[in-house]
Amino acid sequence: MSQALKINSSSEPYSDLPQICTRLLEAKAQKGQCLSFEAIGKAIDHDEVWVAALFYGQAKATPEELAKLGELLDIPANNLQAELGEHWFPRRGLGPVPPQDPLIYRLFEGVLVYGTPIKALIHEKFGDGIMSMIDCKVSVDRKENPKGDRVVLTFDGKFLPYLKW
Repeated sequence: MSQALKINSSSEPYSDLPQICTRLLEAKAQKGQCLSFEAIGKAIDHDEVWVAALFYGQAKATPEELAKLGELLDIPANNLQAELGEHWFPRRGLGPVPPQDPLIYRLFEGVLVYGTPIKALIHEKFGDGIMSMIDCKVSVDRKENPKGDRVVLTFDGKFLPYLKW
């Protein structure tokens, strides 16, 4: 008999998630190693970063995407619609500052250390404006290196110039 996998919803990063998000993560885990965020993304026509964001309550799916997701994870689509449907909106954001998780803290640290130089380079190359996170594609890739594999993070965001008044 297989034992149902459970996530400790009282521990970080799960304690602030809607219960249905915990259920999505448990259903994914029950499917095993073969069901990655990338595989789920292919099944519902999204990239892996968006799928992970959905599972952690940071993205909003359409009814059609929820139906496909329910079928893939063996969760009734009406349950997903009831909890993540039209009435539900993601709570986007970082959480506590500074972050407590070591990996998230290092990303935070990277922005603290390199944020101003990156801002200067964006202004130098594009002018006065920002990189949109609304229309942004994020990817996480692995690059083999003899000194230790490298993590390659790409933020592909649209430049939005500040309006001149």
